[in-house]
Amino acid sequence: MAVASPSVTDVCRAAKRASRALATMSGADKDAALLRVADALEERSAEILEANARDLEAGRENGLSDALMDRLALDPKRLAGIADAVRSIAALPDPVGEVIDGWRLPNGLDLRKVRVPLGVVAVIYESRPNVTVDAAALALKSGNAVVLRGSAAAAHSNAVLASIVAPAFPDGAVALLTGGREQLAELATQEGVVDLIIPRGGEGLKKALSEVARVPVIYAASGNCHVYVDASADLDDALRIVVNAKVQRPGVCNAAETLLVHAGVASQFLPAAGAALREAGVELRADERAAALLDGAAAATEEDWLEEFLALILAVKVVDSHEEAIEHVNTYGSGHSEAIITGSAQAARAFQLGVDAACVYVNASTRFTDGGEFGMGAEIGNSTQKLHARGPIGLRELCTFKYLVEGDGQARA
Repeated sequence: MAVASPSVTDVCRAAKRASRALATMSGADKDAALLRVADALEERSAEILEANARDLEAGRENGLSDALMDRLALDPKRLAGIADAVRSIAALPDPVGEVIDGWRLPNGLDLRKVRVPLGVVAVIYESRPNVTVDAAALALKSGNAVVLRGSAAAAHSNAVLASIVAPAFPDGAVALLTGGREQLAELATQEGVVDLIIPRGGEGLKKALSEVARVPVIYAASGNCHVYVDASADLDDALRIVVNAKVQRPGVCNAAETLLVHAGVASQFLPAAGAALREAGVELRADERAAALLDGAAAATEEDWLEEFLALILAVKVVDSHEEAIEHVNTYGSGHSEAIITGSAQAARAFQLGVDAACVYVNASTRFTDGGEFGMGAEIGNSTQKLHARGPIGLRELCTFKYLVEGDGQARA
């Protein structure tokens, strides 16, 4: 007789119980467990890659886009990177118990503001099996139990990866939900049990959760990212950065989707940039002034400025000032990652102050917006919200705080 799978409520309650044990687990014990996970990932690499091959085969049969197939794929190099990320997380300082601030009141009470785990973190994600390990490792290092809900596209990969992580920690601390979309509503209404939900996915997932969620949500949102080439830019640097931001991995949220170029350098820069981008297979969609300088560019529409292509497609526009570039970014951008290429300190500062985004770059590619690149070991996602967490979500973003108050007999008058 088949045994019924535990319900979402049962899984979350087990995670809540485990979170209490994790909250008091020593940093040394958490680090040792993570290092065992990293070793196991390498020891079971053949099993992981075989499971991933089954997911990729199913993805091809189901007509997944190139961007989704890229997100889904694991290979020995990517798998080694996942194991290295776990070791990097283990090597980071334990955020739990960190004193954020402290002072003595005039009445003699001593206050300390101390970082503590959130409790139970649920992560909902699409395609990327590396998130199974990254999210679990970050949650566990920060003292949180984690409930994972991946997509059916990565079901085989996620199952193996979760089975590697879970045994290293208290029972119930790592759970992988494998049911259908109806689980989202049940998960999103676990008030008092789940402390935070972090969804990584498209606008459809965001909409589905926002309609039903009674648990706090941090959306790891889309990335409509821009690179602006200013009049004073070093054009060799600009060309290298633009191509990198668009081409290096076009199916991810920190890839550039729009190129803005100052009119003062457009005639010099755009023909060379267009040739390099076309050689890399990029389709260009340009406004009238940019199209006149680009061979084979299609006319850009209003929708193109709003689009997160996640593909080898780039919208291009000529602007007359850095003020106009800032206005365009703030009008169409998603608040993720924006870059200016400039030799002007004034323009750089104006862009940094004026652009409303989680990450603002001067003379560097948007592709660096990543928890690993930022020294966080890994990330659960990139938040474009402004409360609690913004940008890459790492260890400290998975903590809250409490005040520890010590006295010697004080009573309030």
